[in-house]
Amino acid sequence: MTRPSAAPPTGSERRARILFVHSRKASFVEIDRAILAERFEVEDLYQPGRLPPADVALRVARCDLVFGWFASWHTGPPITLAWLLGKPSVLVIGGFDTANMPEIGYGLQQGGFRRFASRFVMRRASRLVTNSRYSLQEITRNTPIPPERVTVIYHGVPDPYGTLPPTPREPLVVSVGYIDRTTLVQKGQQAFVETARLLPDVRFVLAGPWLDDAVEQLRAKAPANLEFTGWLEEPQLRELMARAAVYVQASRHEGFGMAVAEAMLAGAIPVVVDATAMPEVVGDAGVIVPDPQPETLAAGVRRALELPETARERARRRVLERFPLERRREALLALVESALRSR
Repeated sequence: MTRPSAAPPTGSERRARILFVHSRKASFVEIDRAILAERFEVEDLYQPGRLPPADVALRVARCDLVFGWFASWHTGPPITLAWLLGKPSVLVIGGFDTANMPEIGYGLQQGGFRRFASRFVMRRASRLVTNSRYSLQEITRNTPIPPERVTVIYHGVPDPYGTLPPTPREPLVVSVGYIDRTTLVQKGQQAFVETARLLPDVRFVLAGPWLDDAVEQLRAKAPANLEFTGWLEEPQLRELMARAAVYVQASRHEGFGMAVAEAMLAGAIPVVVDATAMPEVVGDAGVIVPDPQPETLAAGVRRALELPETARERARRRVLERFPLERRREALLALVESALRSR
């Protein structure tokens, strides 16, 4: 991944300190952190588990602004403390925190204390950001947050290739993502495995770390033409994308779909389901299927494999034009500066 280049501070003024709160490593989180570090002093509050309240309070007290990813247990205390101390905060929402999909058991907005807690955090944030028009609609539909409080800023997708990779394309179909019990249906991984069985003459690869024993459920159904790679370092992942003819994202829910956009930059033809933010990202530069059934996905993969080489350049061009990194950088920095001035 190409990181945003850091710009040195100018003059003798103290740079504002940003407390950057997140709970899971992801490329889009790292991109935002790098953008903020260009202009501000950034302190990480990475919480894959829980930190002592006194430690969180100390970090909030010494920062000028809290920037958090997703409205959940990890952003609740720092965002609330910032609100109590009269300090500004920026919260990015639009994923599990705003979803309400009881049919697959997905989303904090299904009810109960977790819904209350996520809404409590959203209300206390000074500024709210989401990553797609779909997510804004979902926030409006599933939460009491008025849409005018939310700013849509699309993800910025770094281009590590510079041009369409010249690597010869194999009849290779790729999907990328964490694998655990929650992603089997939500990310369409079970459907991906079953699709591979319907296309025995095509090679399938499911790349991504295994967070629990869910991968064993997939392996039990996997045909011989499907490979599970586990975690891949960035150079390996780029090389895989550069060889892939097709990228499949059979998700039932996506607030944006960063992996889809990254694959499109590499020239892989996306095959996605007509749901949530996927049509917004892919547009006319891929194959959109009506449902995540294996037979439907297999037909979509066949269509993608038959597209001319010019389709790869069209997929790449759409991401470069619609989701450039510079556009997110400018909008995000402007929003944070505005929040800081509001103190």
